[in-house]
Amino acid sequence: MIIPGSTPHLALAAVLEEKDGPFVIKPVTLEAPRPDEVLVRMVATGVCATDAHVRQQAMPTPLPVVLGHEGAGVVERVGASVTHLQPGDHVVLSYHSCGHCKPCLSSHAAYCDKVWEANFAGARLDGSVGVSAEGEGRLHAHFFGQSSFATRALAHQRNAFKVPKDVPLEILGPLGCGFQTGAGAILKAMQVPVGASVAVFGAGAVGLAAIMAAKIADAASIIAIDINPERLSLALELGATHVVNARETSNVAAALRGIEARGVEFVLDTSGRKENLNAGIAALAPMGRFGFVAFNDHAGAVLDAARLTVGQTLQGIIQGDATSALMIPELIGLYRNGRFPFDRLIRFYPFADINQAFDDVAKGRVIKAVLRFDAVAV
Repeated sequence: MIIPGSTPHLALAAVLEEKDGPFVIKPVTLEAPRPDEVLVRMVATGVCATDAHVRQQAMPTPLPVVLGHEGAGVVERVGASVTHLQPGDHVVLSYHSCGHCKPCLSSHAAYCDKVWEANFAGARLDGSVGVSAEGEGRLHAHFFGQSSFATRALAHQRNAFKVPKDVPLEILGPLGCGFQTGAGAILKAMQVPVGASVAVFGAGAVGLAAIMAAKIADAASIIAIDINPERLSLALELGATHVVNARETSNVAAALRGIEARGVEFVLDTSGRKENLNAGIAALAPMGRFGFVAFNDHAGAVLDAARLTVGQTLQGIIQGDATSALMIPELIGLYRNGRFPFDRLIRFYPFADINQAFDDVAKGRVIKAVLRFDAVAV
């Protein structure tokens, strides 16, 4: 629905029409931004595992839908009540939240009481959709408050964050989710102290961001666990002090205790594999903490509570428990001084090659795929 008296905007969007189906690029129409919204011309957007989970319908976001939630672009238009952004500003888009519940008001917006409605329902919080396509019936959008798999996106003022213009905008989108999640898990959610021991299961985008963050935190021992030798080598370059190849190790927990005899103080799983829950808990030190970012209802990750009797804790982590308005500039500052070289994890794809990008990510050919819109006319 177009608001009377407003000027709609045209865009090209990658629409997911059916479970496990291809993304189909087609014209869409966007409403003019509401008073609390901003219209953003997309420059680039990352491909995240969460997008793939929705494509598989492991997460029941309704179809057809425009996905994408690691957007970076240039503000084209702002709503009447938006005061911190103006046309021409460079922005990174992150997760959405209601802004009014107790978690939001206590700087934990990632755990918003309306986290599902704000990010996965395929609509605004009031149930409306500001994006339409001819012949689609009701098209769902506003994924993570942005739906950045499009040449233009409607975002909310709460999830659009101004970034400096001297850093290439095309690399910044993944700071809004994947890199923020990994780094935030270490620096914010678990607050790893100087000298601690850390193990990270999974050397993908989130895991490698966590490894870089553990080095920033000055952890004494940083262990990367994966089955990909090339990614393990990269982990060593980015800050890991030890690596464990889980494919070549019959007992991962024993291998971790071979490195840290009393156990690892902080374990982060980024893989969502139930085997890693078992191994991580078996390797956890007394009073150690096991954080996880990817377990879901289908993972089968079940734990006997008796295994946590010496003060260990489990911690579910969303978005690194990061306040994006603070975390994204912090990570950009660390990138500038060479301490968080996340650009090494990125491979660029033209927007038209979105299906190839998803395939390459699924097959482990690329760590972080980023779609660029520079050759797209609309």
